[in-house]
Amino acid sequence: MAATASDISAQWSLVLHGGSGVIDRADLKPDQDRAYRGVLAKAAEAGAAVLRAGGAAPDAVEAAIRILEDDPLFNAGRGAVFTADGRNELDAAIMDGATLEAGAVAGVTRVKNPISAARAVMERSPHVLLIGEGADAFAAAEGLARVDPSYFFVERRWRALERQLARDGLPIPARPAGASRDETHAALAHDEGKRGTVGVVARDVRADIAAGTSTGGTTGKRWGRVGDSPLIGAGTYADNRSAAVSGTGEGEYFIRLSVARAIAALVELKGLPLQAAVDQVIQRDLTALGGQGGVIAVTPDGQMAWSFNTSGMYRARIADGEPLAVAIYKDEP
Repeated sequence: MAATASDISAQWSLVLHGGSGVIDRADLKPDQDRAYRGVLAKAAEAGAAVLRAGGAAPDAVEAAIRILEDDPLFNAGRGAVFTADGRNELDAAIMDGATLEAGAVAGVTRVKNPISAARAVMERSPHVLLIGEGADAFAAAEGLARVDPSYFFVERRWRALERQLARDGLPIPARPAGASRDETHAALAHDEGKRGTVGVVARDVRADIAAGTSTGGTTGKRWGRVGDSPLIGAGTYADNRSAAVSGTGEGEYFIRLSVARAIAALVELKGLPLQAAVDQVIQRDLTALGGQGGVIAVTPDGQMAWSFNTSGMYRARIADGEPLAVAIYKDEP
């Protein structure tokens, strides 16, 4: 599903997604619909507040993603899905288009906000990607907030794991120690399949852009699987010469196509308008390969776009002089 690229006169702009997948109107109850829209709006406004105040694009990206990571409705941070072993393993990445600096973490289990860990890797280490126990140790050394693994437990995600393992003919692991049976807000979480992720792209008043992505991966993943989200050029990319892109979808396909970098290359090297670039990669290339998912993107001149080939994608956009727009389903603009 394509969105019309906005005018390029805005001084700042921000687009976010909360994951794509099987998200039809019939799938969400009215209270779920309201809950998702409310958090999407809250996150977009948090990023917009940074940009309105003249803040940098990476600051806006991190601020908005932290809101999404803290909410159990989304497959990132607190609402992350479970691995086949009954663990939550989190991935995130961030990239600064002005400098091409980037940072990412994969398979972390104790960092409250993986996007902040990714930013710490970008700004306070000589590396781009840290994984597993090493990434957790680095985050701890940097003083980032840590939580017990039980913090990430969401009952609805656990039930999704049980169903997935039953389909796969695999044993169901013991319920994690300290697991909550919260049936309030967290119970509204929707299982959108294997394409749950959150991401934000932003352009600040200096026309610098940035992108960030965070995810819990796929339900029932095994063998330390890592998808596209923390891989620079696959699920996350930003370059002031082209575009900032964050993806959500079946990571293995995004990796094979280098989706985020491919979109940026079409803008930079072929001069395609942003909407045409995202549609070419998502509606043509990704679809032809058999992959499903979507992207959000911005350019230094203020273009905003999204495109997805699934039945829905949680999404929002806001810009200087433009009202907040929040959407979920394919038939929404």
